Amino acid sequence: MRSLSLALMLVMLGGSVRAQETPALRLSDYVGTYTDAPGHTLEIVDGDGLFAVLDEAKYALRPSGVDQFTTITGQTIPFRRDANGRVTGYEQDGKFHPRVSPTITPESAGLARPRPQGQDSALDYRYHPPADLHDGIAVGDIARSDLGAATADAIVRGVLDGTYKDVHSILLYQHGKLVMEEYFYGYSVQRPHQLRSATKSIVSTLAGIAVDRGALSGTGEAVLPQMGYASYANPDPRKAAMTLGNFLSMSSGLDCNDHSSTSPGRETVIHDAPDWVKATLDLPMIAEPGTKGYYCSGGVAVVGRLTENAVHMRLPEFAQANLFGPLGISRADWVWNYDLTNADKEYSQIHLRPRDMLKIGILFAHGGRWHGLQVISTSWVRASLAEQSHVDNVSYGYFWWRPWLNVETPGGSEHVDVVAAQGNGGQKIYLVPQYDLVAVFTAGGYNAESTPPNTMMAKIVLPALMAATKR
Repeated sequence: MRSLSLALMLVMLGGSVRAQETPALRLSDYVGTYTDAPGHTLEIVDGDGLFAVLDEAKYALRPSGVDQFTTITGQTIPFRRDANGRVTGYEQDGKFHPRVSPTITPESAGLARPRPQGQDSALDYRYHPPADLHDGIAVGDIARSDLGAATADAIVRGVLDGTYKDVHSILLYQHGKLVMEEYFYGYSVQRPHQLRSATKSIVSTLAGIAVDRGALSGTGEAVLPQMGYASYANPDPRKAAMTLGNFLSMSSGLDCNDHSSTSPGRETVIHDAPDWVKATLDLPMIAEPGTKGYYCSGGVAVVGRLTENAVHMRLPEFAQANLFGPLGISRADWVWNYDLTNADKEYSQIHLRPRDMLKIGILFAHGGRWHGLQVISTSWVRASLAEQSHVDNVSYGYFWWRPWLNVETPGGSEHVDVVAAQGNGGQKIYLVPQYDLVAVFTAGGYNAESTPPNTMMAKIVLPALMAATKR
């Protein structure tokens, strides 16, 4: 999430609602680029209803009167017009945000519909095997895989008819081959996508590489001696016992819980601090390290800084040299505004192309090896994907989730265990060892209670694989 002045962007659910247009409410009147916070803009788009776009994220606006819209939480946003009837801006919390241009970027316009008009019907879809880009990812035909051609048809039909809204990409890799690769809403094979909290799994990987290279002693490495701060607020002898493994498993013992509105270490509080690492380590202790898991984004900043201090490099530079470079990912193909201060309006999330997300998944599925090169040790991969704690009542590794998906079968419900890197909105790297599957999804269902990838896996992908094993 971002912390900008337009609060409605933080709380609106992804998706959009079709307005009933009247002569007094033409949605096209509001399309354009607006000033949000100083130095930042947002765009308003007329697609399947009016929606705002901030940092490529799509948020619905519901009409509630003449020149007036309401967020899904009920906040009213009035627009102003000049004497000629042209929309000049909107008001929010008593502040006027001017409309600086009636135009929007092609990327934001692309979010209006799954595919361009004339190509957005399921009847127009014809499966094509993914292109061989000679990027180290072998490709194949889904009809020759356990998934079958009907899986691709069902997935794409569901995206195009709106059953699965705002899904941006789907990549399915089984038995060593990429057999499905589809993009929607203006996204493409070469366009990086924000990972939101799936970035955490990248940070964990880099910490593991630092351990492999001897820069960190292991998950038992004490954190505070490596940080260099003279003192900490809320002194507590238990802080000295906090280790790298405690932070990786979200069990530091600090009062840091993003999912608690009263936790002093919740994400929105920490990200307003001038130093996220210091703010996190200054928190009071509420448990012995290693005993209780709480979802704590501030702890990711601690792991990142610890790794930087150990390797004497900025984390993005270390990532390129030791992770992305060995995977054949060019520095020009990803974005990571890594700052760890309140100047960072992107919460230090990385943007990767979906194929490069898939490479991370393949790397972990293959025990840390990439085409014969041991990029990260097998022991670290196993530890990362194994249960280290429980967070939000879900089994958790080292910044990797270990959920299960409920699949309805003719014989009843079955639980399928998966491992996942996942981020807000539907950013997913699924590992399903039972079926030799790596699946990647990117999506725009930001702040929603549930997102389409879990449903698509449970209703389409996994049933196809389960049926194939029983044939």
